Amino acid sequence: MALLTTHVRARATYRFSFWVDMVSNLAFFGADMFALLVMFAVADSLGGFTRPQVLVMFGFAGVGFTLADLAVGNIDTLRNYVRTGLLDTVLIRPLGVLGQLLCLDFGVRRLGRMAYSIGVLAVALALCNPQWTAAKVAMLILAPIAGAALFGSIFVATSTVAFWWIESGEVGNVVTYGGRDFTSYPTSIYTGWFRQIFGFALGLGFVAYYPALFVLDLPDPIGLPSATGWVGPVIAPLAVLVAALVWRMGVRHYRSTGS
Repeated sequence: MALLTTHVRARATYRFSFWVDMVSNLAFFGADMFALLVMFAVADSLGGFTRPQVLVMFGFAGVGFTLADLAVGNIDTLRNYVRTGLLDTVLIRPLGVLGQLLCLDFGVRRLGRMAYSIGVLAVALALCNPQWTAAKVAMLILAPIAGAALFGSIFVATSTVAFWWIESGEVGNVVTYGGRDFTSYPTSIYTGWFRQIFGFALGLGFVAYYPALFVLDLPDPIGLPSATGWVGPVIAPLAVLVAALVWRMGVRHYRSTGS
């Protein structure tokens, strides 16, 4: 906690740079929604869903991803620590390796993205005006947490590849940031192996699409039952466990650069 607090204070010292970074990150994330709105400027529906309904999916995906990005997104700098040998200094400290790496470059600027995503989800739900029940409220709370756990697990697992292949950053980005784009749209618009791998094998279809269908009482064009929305919270702990095992194996595999 002391390491994290020190880093946040250091970033906040340069206020103009801090706020420029915050606003630029917010604008970057807003561009994704602009692209979505452009689609609805020429079409009344997307995969059979209206604009507010797709925005609910976009909001669920955004909140889950930004929570994970805020917590563990900076783990993608691991390859720099491995390449330069700076990871050695982390390993000799009497603290957990993963925790130190996450605190060393904590992305305070990502708070703007998270606030933006929450706002989009709130407005979209207000437009859809679902009939709220206890189960739907629980889904509204659990789905973003499960989504964050799934995305966070992918962040950690793909970054761990750097222990074997240092320049693996773009490979990880395909799954992490590509996964964010995948979850921002209805899973039903994808077909074939692409949907099978990203939607079900990686579990990204359970981040936003099925929770949104459950909350909005919408049928699934793919044909799966409404209860599928609860798959995300069930598999999220398993994803965290797998990522932890992969990380542990990667740390044990690491060999010092000798520098």
